Amino acid sequence: MITVIIIGIFIFLIVLGLTIFTINKGYAFKHTIDEIPAKDDKKNRSKSGPVL
Repeated sequence: MITVIIIGIFIFLIVLGLTIFTINKGYAFKHTIDEIPAKDDKKNRSKSGPVL
């Protein structure tokens, strides 16, 4: 019975460690936003018609 408890605690610690690692990696990710291109009607129109 003690073996099952030790294995359970070991699995719990591994899952907890991986969870904390994943959360920290997600918060460390640098999010960027692409700049909106300047409106230039001549460049934004295609041959088939206006871009909506």
